[in-house]
Amino acid sequence: MRGAKVFFVGIAIPFLMAATPQAQVFQNSVYSSVTTNSLLEQALDCMKGTSGEWSQKAILGENLTKKPIKVEFKNLSQISPMYATFDALGWKDGDQLYIYINNKHNNAPPEALASLLCHEAVHQDPFSSIEEETYGWGYEAKAWLQMKERKPELNNLDPNECALVRRLNTLESMFKAANYTTSKIRESVSTNPGYKNLPLYSPGFGK
Repeated sequence: MRGAKVFFVGIAIPFLMAATPQAQVFQNSVYSSVTTNSLLEQALDCMKGTSGEWSQKAILGENLTKKPIKVEFKNLSQISPMYATFDALGWKDGDQLYIYINNKHNNAPPEALASLLCHEAVHQDPFSSIEEETYGWGYEAKAWLQMKERKPELNNLDPNECALVRRLNTLESMFKAANYTTSKIRESVSTNPGYKNLPLYSPGFGK
């Protein structure tokens, strides 16, 4: 989901603290420019060897801004009450892209988070559309299928215990029901109230 473009002025108050072993791991990680959350680092690493490698590279800096995308868990209602139930939100402030994942997913399996990130990395400008969201949802479904093929035990997860797994299983079902195309996903996107004001096309996602 793409959020509106925002601008703000922040005042940072610097402080010093002793480096911990965990902090040192983050500093040495290829993902340290993206996140300091170990679960999100695992999610990014899960993209290797799947169609998610494109999104992994985009998050690491191969995107329209040429800068790493910052990824974090966040209470989305703090941005706006209208985002409270969103699973994730793409945001842009100046030339910095962010992916905010609803903090209700902070216990989700890294493979599920990786699939969600595949979708969100598609959004790299302030514009979105039905076609762009359809592509993102389809990408998410395909990545989740690949994660489950590589790690079959993901099929045994109880969707009632993990909202993100429930979402991904639903997308997977629509993808399979349409013979591995996005036709049913497009129908769902088109009727989703959250997308009611989106145009049909956006830059890079036209006819």
